[in-house]
Amino acid sequence: MTKHFYIIFFLLSAFAYNTANAQYPGWQNYTSAEDYVTDVVSEGNKIWIGTMAGGLVCMDTATGGTQLYNCCNSGLPNNCITFLLMEGTTKWIGTGGGLVKFDGTNWTVYNMSNSDLPSNLVYSIATEGLTKWVGTDSGLVKFDGTNWTVYKTNNSGLPDNHVWNILVEDSIKWIGTADGLAKFDDNIWIVYKTTNSGLPSNRINALVIEGTTKWIGTNWGLASFDNTKWTFYDNTNSGLPDNWINALAIEGTTKWIGTDCGLAKFDGTNWTVYDTSNSGFLYDCVNSITIEGATKWVGISGCGLAKFDGTNWTFYRGLPNNIVYSLAIDGTTKWIGTDNGLGKFDGTNWSVYDMRNSGLPDNIVYSLAIDGSNIWIGTYGGLAKFDGTNWIVYDTSNSGLPNNSVSALAIEGTTMWVGTGTYPTYGWGIAKFDGTNWTVYNENNSGLPDNRVTAIAIEGTIKWIGTQYGLAKYDGINWTVYNTSNSVLPDNNVTALVIEGNNKWIGTDGGLVKFDGTNWTVYKKSNSGLPGDDVTSFAVEGTTKWVGTWSGGLAKFDGTNWTVYNQNNSGLPDNRISSLALEGTTIWIGTEWHGLASYSEQGIEEPSISDFGLRNLELKILKNPFISSTTLQYAIPTSSGVSLKVFDLSGRCVKTLVNGEKEAGTYTVTFPAKGLSTGVYFATLTTICHSECNEESHKFKLTKKLILMK
Repeated sequence: MTKHFYIIFFLLSAFAYNTANAQYPGWQNYTSAEDYVTDVVSEGNKIWIGTMAGGLVCMDTATGGTQLYNCCNSGLPNNCITFLLMEGTTKWIGTGGGLVKFDGTNWTVYNMSNSDLPSNLVYSIATEGLTKWVGTDSGLVKFDGTNWTVYKTNNSGLPDNHVWNILVEDSIKWIGTADGLAKFDDNIWIVYKTTNSGLPSNRINALVIEGTTKWIGTNWGLASFDNTKWTFYDNTNSGLPDNWINALAIEGTTKWIGTDCGLAKFDGTNWTVYDTSNSGFLYDCVNSITIEGATKWVGISGCGLAKFDGTNWTFYRGLPNNIVYSLAIDGTTKWIGTDNGLGKFDGTNWSVYDMRNSGLPDNIVYSLAIDGSNIWIGTYGGLAKFDGTNWIVYDTSNSGLPNNSVSALAIEGTTMWVGTGTYPTYGWGIAKFDGTNWTVYNENNSGLPDNRVTAIAIEGTIKWIGTQYGLAKYDGINWTVYNTSNSVLPDNNVTALVIEGNNKWIGTDGGLVKFDGTNWTVYKKSNSGLPGDDVTSFAVEGTTKWVGTWSGGLAKFDGTNWTVYNQNNSGLPDNRISSLALEGTTIWIGTEWHGLASYSEQGIEEPSISDFGLRNLELKILKNPFISSTTLQYAIPTSSGVSLKVFDLSGRCVKTLVNGEKEAGTYTVTFPAKGLSTGVYFATLTTICHSECNEESHKFKLTKKLILMK
């Protein structure tokens, strides 16, 4: 019997690393592998896992320990990992931001700005001796370590510039593209298409070699080619479960085939299929396969990483999904509502609840509320109450809930207030549930201005209810409605509500509003530091307000000053903020597409100069981001002319810190930011070394990003 094991662990969260040396101190990102594991490779007792949006993960197969590398804590230029290639202990990494070489310590990034790479989107990498062949969405590249040669449709026999796969067979390169398979021996190009070969489709999704036979995965079946004969397999003439092939791997004479409808094993005669019906998969789409001895590592959409030893399947899960709708904090435990289940995170361990392993009525979790030892969960399929062991579900069929789409929750003593209706469901008002009785308020029987309830806040005995057509105040008897026609509310769609003393903070699609019961204050992008008028979420930390927006990222407001955090100046993975929650001084941030983030200014440490140990030509920023000033340290290996300048985003030099001759050594300089506005700057160190052996001057340049926050 095949056994299925579900291991909940810290798969794609920020494993312990030195935040003082991270690019954005104080930030940690938590992303899901379950949407898309793009590639998996093995290195001894380590597995390297590439993800579509969560960066690169290294897992120790002996201990289960993991380490995350992303653009916040490493030299990765982008969190989209498209391809992985092991070369000894060096990792070559294809990303959405260029080609990366990582030797375990040092990161080297090749992109369009510092090399002849024709595109920053790298699909595939292959090695031929010391030469790397790189497939991009704008052509094929040959890189010998110094020189770059680019092959495109307009200067070679390449059939399409989208190069998805590269396979090296002796001195022959097999190149899979979006429009055919190419064979290139460094001189002659031969192109195979459906019109002149046995290819079932011109779209080449996967390539592997078995002896001299090439196995080719397409979007219309599998083909093999032994240099003479073509053989075609599809779901009508073989045991292939689906014609869309995503991945291929060879184990001896056995072929492992990842498809949109499961994993297939083919020994040349017999077919075995592994899918949701017999293997514990949550979903059937297999994206990647790697063979490590007798173990198969398999990336599955919606299921993350799986290990198969030939008998048992083990599944590794973390954050359920990168689309985060809701957050709730219970002590040190974080509850995360996503588009594919409910996550629980205690700072080390993850637990995932979904329709397959719990009483959750639907995997789309819109709202959360903590009630003592109970967690209330609003989903697209009803309301659930979970005490850590038992589940109770309320829906339209067994309770007075007016609609199964639960968009908002608030607790008043022993009474639960339940808002319904969010896209794409119209909703049917707000319900009051005292544990026994249900009372429903809607447009027809009360003063509720709209049946689509977006937010609820409790102020004593008063209920404040946000809808898509205004704000309602209900004291148990009387209803008062505020909208754009009778107040200064900037937009009728109320997205967030928080009570702070006598103040009501109201997030809308047209800005942020503070209402003390008499006076209204409106904050918009046009009159404040708010980065976007589309406010989605709000949280209060003492005198500090945190504001999430849909287009501009996260803002911090102390009553006077605004600080904006976005993808360009912080570790925020996505400018579209969906939810916020506070755990002490740490702000937890749910985003629309790129998972969960946390930020704590207390987590920022300023390293000492002695921490750096500079060697050769180097430039370090001692505190980054910084508020008023920071210290830069640079080292030069030989006597040189040195220039150290700071530039803004437009390329204008805003400060010259060094300009003159320097002896070999390490130097420190302070950069005061007085008179400069909040934003991103670049420090560029340039050295000109005059050779004593000849008349040549050698110019070297290093650039580092600076982030000024005020």
